[in-house]
Amino acid sequence: MTAAARVRSGEAWFGRPVRKLQPLGQDADAELADLARNAEQAGATRLAKALGGSGPLAAFLAAAIDLSPYVRDCLRLAPEIAERLFDTPLAARLEQIAGEIGALGTRAEFAEAELMRELRLCKREAHVLIALGSLAGEADCATTVRRLSALAEASVRAAASWLLRDAHGSGKLALPDPERAEFGSGWILLGMGKLGAYELNFSSDIDLIALFDPAAPAIVDPYDAADLFVRLTRRLVRILQDRTEHGYVFRTDLRLRPDPGATPLAIPVEAALTYYESRGQNWERAAMIKARPVAADLAAGERFLKELRPYVWRKYLDYAAIADVHSIKRQIHAHKGHGEIAVRGHNVKLGRGGIREIEFFVQTQQLIAGGRFPELRGQQTVPMLAVLAERGWITAEARDALTAQYWFLRDVEHAIQMVADEQNHTLPEDDEGLERIARMLGFADAEAFSAAFRTSLQQVERHYAALFEAAPQLTSTTGNLVFTGDVDDPDTLRTLERLGFERPSDICRVIRTWHYGRYRATRSAEARERLTELTPALLEAFGETRRADEALLRFDEFLAGLPAGIQLFSLLQSNPRLLRLLATIMGTAPRLAAIITRRPHVFDGLLDPLLLSELPSKAYLNERLVAFLNGAEAYEEILDRLRIFTAEQKFLIGMRLLTGSIDATRAGKAFSDLADLTIGAALAAVEEAFAARHGVVPGGRVVILGMGKLGSRELTAGSDVDLILLYDHEQGAEESDGEKPLAPSHYFARLTQRLITAVSAPTAEGVLYELDLRLRPSGNKGPVATHIEAFSKYQRTEAWTWEHMALTRARVVAGEAGLAEEVEANVAEILALPRDAAKIRRDALEMRELIEQEKPPSGIWDLKLVPGGLIDLEFVAQVATLTGEVEADRRLTSTADVLAHLSSAFADPQTRQELCDAYALYLALTQVIRLCLGGPLDREGVPPGLADLLLAKTGLPAIGVLEAHLADTAKKVRRHFEALMRSGAKGPSAGRRSADR
Repeated sequence: MTAAARVRSGEAWFGRPVRKLQPLGQDADAELADLARNAEQAGATRLAKALGGSGPLAAFLAAAIDLSPYVRDCLRLAPEIAERLFDTPLAARLEQIAGEIGALGTRAEFAEAELMRELRLCKREAHVLIALGSLAGEADCATTVRRLSALAEASVRAAASWLLRDAHGSGKLALPDPERAEFGSGWILLGMGKLGAYELNFSSDIDLIALFDPAAPAIVDPYDAADLFVRLTRRLVRILQDRTEHGYVFRTDLRLRPDPGATPLAIPVEAALTYYESRGQNWERAAMIKARPVAADLAAGERFLKELRPYVWRKYLDYAAIADVHSIKRQIHAHKGHGEIAVRGHNVKLGRGGIREIEFFVQTQQLIAGGRFPELRGQQTVPMLAVLAERGWITAEARDALTAQYWFLRDVEHAIQMVADEQNHTLPEDDEGLERIARMLGFADAEAFSAAFRTSLQQVERHYAALFEAAPQLTSTTGNLVFTGDVDDPDTLRTLERLGFERPSDICRVIRTWHYGRYRATRSAEARERLTELTPALLEAFGETRRADEALLRFDEFLAGLPAGIQLFSLLQSNPRLLRLLATIMGTAPRLAAIITRRPHVFDGLLDPLLLSELPSKAYLNERLVAFLNGAEAYEEILDRLRIFTAEQKFLIGMRLLTGSIDATRAGKAFSDLADLTIGAALAAVEEAFAARHGVVPGGRVVILGMGKLGSRELTAGSDVDLILLYDHEQGAEESDGEKPLAPSHYFARLTQRLITAVSAPTAEGVLYELDLRLRPSGNKGPVATHIEAFSKYQRTEAWTWEHMALTRARVVAGEAGLAEEVEANVAEILALPRDAAKIRRDALEMRELIEQEKPPSGIWDLKLVPGGLIDLEFVAQVATLTGEVEADRRLTSTADVLAHLSSAFADPQTRQELCDAYALYLALTQVIRLCLGGPLDREGVPPGLADLLLAKTGLPAIGVLEAHLADTAKKVRRHFEALMRSGAKGPSAGRRSADR
């Protein structure tokens, strides 16, 4: 054959005549002509001539560039890639490129940017040549994957060598032999997965694990070694995968290292060995089968793997590993007889009957028997199929079928990726896309390819099903839920989407971290097993919250804070109702989630089956408090028990509100009753302990006057407590009768200080309540405890209007019964004193204006401060009380009650109803927001589950609608406030006139 004939046939390029390919489109000739013109302009004259001629090579190139836009674009950009094949055949040229890449690692004069450029140019040329060799039939699939692996290994080795020399040059390392930079460097780069097995696909990522030996000869400062090798590894990744104008070399994945979410990019060998031996999982054993040193200190890498052998290759037959490896990737699960396999859109790697099934078929057998039979410890899939058959682990028929289908499916995978150099394993769903793949593989049409593809998948599926027909099914009622391994299971992703998760891949990553044992709650194998069993039910419960992603992420935070997990996981597993409540908390209430994260014991109260049906009345709470304090005698123990009880009951009241078993008004009363009881119990304990040292003042009596929301019985889950301590004693009493006597005023001041400490000082069990005593006579300037006569005199002669307004909500919440009656009567008398109504309204207006100036609202969700918000409503109720405009047969302290009983002379029925409706709306929203959030509501960052709850409480369809309703409500309240305060006029018309002015 003449030289020209050899060129026309392709033999000069490929060493054999090219395979006949059929182009896909009608534009193949035009594309070929365009490439020929481009080659001519670039000086690639022989290529231009070949492209313009006739014969097999021209026909092949026409089809190749039509079927693979990636090859077409690369040849347009660099026609010299093909031009060189006239001088050096493809296989020889690939060897030359490998040498050129290797030499780059020694180019100390290169800057990092130059190295990156040269590596990318070499990789692009080799990549195109490998694609052409595969399409032309010059290389079978086994040769193609080895070429791709060799290209990646050479690139990693060159980059690592250059980095080591650079570190040596800057004094960071002292290499024993700079000419052999890798030797003694202590940097270990393990190739994992397909790189380790010499089985890379065309557009593969490369999986690496970076380790280092702090005792290596090259290390200058062992204490700096960790930072140094992390920096080198980070630079290595950047050199290989950053995209520049010349493309990239290889995308690099370091996530196969031990516990990747919690470990640095490079890990000391001892730490890695400790991890694998103590916490390593079966899927990590499987991953280590393919591990091999690919760059840097190869000898150190071999030593590491040798030490790891007992972990990977167990001495005894490990049949238990079958189930675990089966769960590594549920896509391996064979759906025997479950319908026909679709071709369009099928994932060749992870789908039914796919490549991963064959790989794990082999790896499972290796894990089971490799400890006893060293010949089963190979890294490559097909050679291990042969060994398995030789040892009698599989039949010759299984070996032949799986070998043939493995290479066929890998060819399909390569064809998919050669189209556009994308890390894609899924067959196209459109006719043209499927036809393209069929023609790249040499099939006559898509129909012929589909038949062969379907047959291949069925063969693989049949053999895998036979191996795992007895394996446990790790599924939920809605589909597969499998989270071990390092790559997402497609069926699991679909299941998570059906359950309501919007970011299924992220959720898989979070759940996989649970299996690393990083949290105290998942450190034991038993705890991880229980959590694994619980996971399907957890996910289904989170899915029902309609904000599944947020719920699971908060549960992950909850797990991170748990001291232990087995008991709770067992509890949740046996109590579906408890699990649903947990899901509600995690999806809706960050504040409650934080509480149970810090104090998991609050969960115990949820075990009561009557919890949601019993109202938390004062009698109910008192009964439980008495039982909880029973047996506690020591002062500190009583205070700790009070803190524990209050935290639990706040949580349980909140759960009732969250689930709708009580409304906001009932919740406010329950929170307030709880404060009454526990602060009263704290006062009793303080009085007893104080009296043991200082005795008692003759006739001494104490009460606590609750103010603010405590007085009005409208506390929320996050409210501070406003109170005043009042006392009385026998006239003429000079001092207490104890071991260390005190004068009465000093006695009760010290007693009050002790109470403040007992209630608000943080302990291991937290804080009982944050106290605010600023509403006492003279505020912070006055004594912390006030004699009843001084209190009465101050309120009658010195108190400002705002102090009388605050007094309208006062009620005795704890203390001596007789004094309590006197104080209540005294407060009622003070409030009933005649007043100048116009002055009261004027003072209220001035106070409201001052508040607006000093504390402007942050937005519509600042329900307290916004014009027309809670303060306006509270001021209306307080002014009405002080001016005698409340029609009731008893003194009312609740804002809601006062608004409902405004006199008709003060407000007409429509005004009264609108004010009541507004307060009910604000109260409902405030109770839920304070329960669920630890701070103000941020419109942009509101938890979606909380948004749903707020809408459910108001019956509105969307947050935007609710905000519009709030704005409209605030405008109405402000109009009424202005009208009632400025003129005393009644009715909405007067309010509108006032607002218009």
